[in-house]
Amino acid sequence: MPTINDVAKRAGVAPITVSRVINSSGYFSDETRQRVEAAITELGYVPNRLARGLRTKRTNTLALVMTDITNPFFTTIARGVEDTAGEAGYTVTFCNTDESEAKEQKYLDLLIQQQVDGILLVPARSTPSSVNYLQKHNKPVVVLDRRMPGGETDVVRCASKEGAYHLVRLLLDLGHRRIALLGGPEGVSTAEDRLLGYIQAMEEEGLEDFKELVQVGSFTQLSGYEMAKLAISLSPRPTAMFAANNFIAFGALKALQEIGLKVPGDLALVAFDDLPPSLVIFPFLTVAAQPAYEMAQEATKLLLDRLHSDTEKECQEIVLPTELIVRQSSGGPIK
Repeated sequence: MPTINDVAKRAGVAPITVSRVINSSGYFSDETRQRVEAAITELGYVPNRLARGLRTKRTNTLALVMTDITNPFFTTIARGVEDTAGEAGYTVTFCNTDESEAKEQKYLDLLIQQQVDGILLVPARSTPSSVNYLQKHNKPVVVLDRRMPGGETDVVRCASKEGAYHLVRLLLDLGHRRIALLGGPEGVSTAEDRLLGYIQAMEEEGLEDFKELVQVGSFTQLSGYEMAKLAISLSPRPTAMFAANNFIAFGALKALQEIGLKVPGDLALVAFDDLPPSLVIFPFLTVAAQPAYEMAQEATKLLLDRLHSDTEKECQEIVLPTELIVRQSSGGPIK
């Protein structure tokens, strides 16, 4: 593997000059820069970012720790983070926790050892323990997607409660009263907020006997499939379902298809989170769409601002609105 001394020898300059060209610091002529860059290309030299970080206290790397990289919502988040960080000269390390606190902790330990400059965190649980741990190690952190009760940190999230309320309100206005909630896990603020939005809409309508319609699961297709099967077994059967995310909705659709129930003919279905247009030939689901890319941009800018600021600033919580997109799956007024 070529070294900085090999590059210096090939370009006919001192190693310190190569370092200046790589870091764009100090004086060097344009002719010298061209010689050094040509030598780097010819030799295939890759600067040791970690070693440079030991000198500058910066590695120009960020990390995005998220709960399910297979979900299109988080895929869009990842793209927004990478684009925004790249424009500022940073690279991004991606970590997937599968909603596991143990995996999250292992990744945080690894990222601290690798000396990433800052971390964007979608916490497995909405508790301040991970944020406190990072701050104890002087690692700047911004929480994405979820609330952080009791944590002193920047947060960028969407208005989950309001989005859920509007989805359930839509179903109520169409005449539905037996609306099943296929919910996310306990201890996760997005799942809790969507439950609160559901409850608010149902209670405003004067409905009280809906506890049996509420199910708690996980943000996965398998959980959606299992919860939909249980909901259909209730008597009387629900006329509509609200899935707390798109993966739950996919699982519910599979279960309904197996049973022989059609959406929206036999049962209406709405969901939180939309799919990117590139993944959908015929848009079908009525959704509360989150601006995932914009959330990622805002969070990354906040983190970069923390990294480059010499003064302490108050923590911010940026809450972006959802967009209600009405499509075929919610159907029309029920008879």
